[in-house]
Amino acid sequence: MMSTAGSDSKKTIIPHLWFDKEAREAAEFYCTVFPNSEMTSSATLQDTPSGDSNLVSFSLWGQPFMAISAGPYFKINPSISFTVNFDPSREANAREMLDEAWNKLSHGGMALMPLDKYPFSERFGWIQDKFGVSWQLILTNPEGDPRPGIIPSLMFVGDNCGRAEEAREFYLSVFEHSRPGNLFRYGPGMAPETEGNVMFSDFMLENTWLTAMDSGHDHKFQFNEAVSLLVSCDTQEEIDYYWDKLSAHPKSEQCGWLKDQFGLSWQIAPAVMGKMMAEGTPEQRARLTKAFLKMKKFDLAELEAAYRGEA
Repeated sequence: MMSTAGSDSKKTIIPHLWFDKEAREAAEFYCTVFPNSEMTSSATLQDTPSGDSNLVSFSLWGQPFMAISAGPYFKINPSISFTVNFDPSREANAREMLDEAWNKLSHGGMALMPLDKYPFSERFGWIQDKFGVSWQLILTNPEGDPRPGIIPSLMFVGDNCGRAEEAREFYLSVFEHSRPGNLFRYGPGMAPETEGNVMFSDFMLENTWLTAMDSGHDHKFQFNEAVSLLVSCDTQEEIDYYWDKLSAHPKSEQCGWLKDQFGLSWQIAPAVMGKMMAEGTPEQRARLTKAFLKMKKFDLAELEAAYRGEA
């Protein structure tokens, strides 16, 4: 199963959410929770292994997202959540906005950390919503280095615990336009956390900020395909580069998807796919879908030929 990125050549890394049937419903709900949010496109991929799959693109507070309804194969869990920064220096009513978002996400959801005052923030809460997606809502320090409103956040647990810094350095080495941000470590006496492990870090890959942390608690989940990161590529050379750098599990390679050495799922897709899916006729989309379903790593020339009916 693949997804398509937008046609904008400015590289972004887009969080991609896999649902059973709720992609559009979830996206429309999130657009009511966060400011400056909108649905941007919708398409149906026909005759996939999951049947007809609904694919939606949307933007939440400036962060692009994608979601697909493609069957009950993967379940979203808190190993990847989304940090939402309510910054009083940008929003005069940041605290009220945070509380309103928390109340909306609470309907049918479950608090993972109660909304309260913590040593690192005057107001913070971690909630899993009714669709299973986790959000960390935080009133940020207005004197700190500003960050985007919404940031994908990786939690390294189980066998991965203690590897957050390794992953951060690896990703910084893979993406050409990248830079490290903050890094804070656990100190002594913070069991079950190991002293020196990453309590919080953030870093920017291309135009997208991410955070990473280790957690020594006994979590019953790991990274899976339910939340993946999509890299939009302009050329076959870019597709080849990211595929070669990131793929560490050959058996997981399918339809533009791969898993890296930490078990994190990525999609390496040509940027033009979004344009072809949005503007193509049903026949063109059907040919394109038939072509990519046979692929592991995408062949851009072959996809474009299938779209034109030349394959």
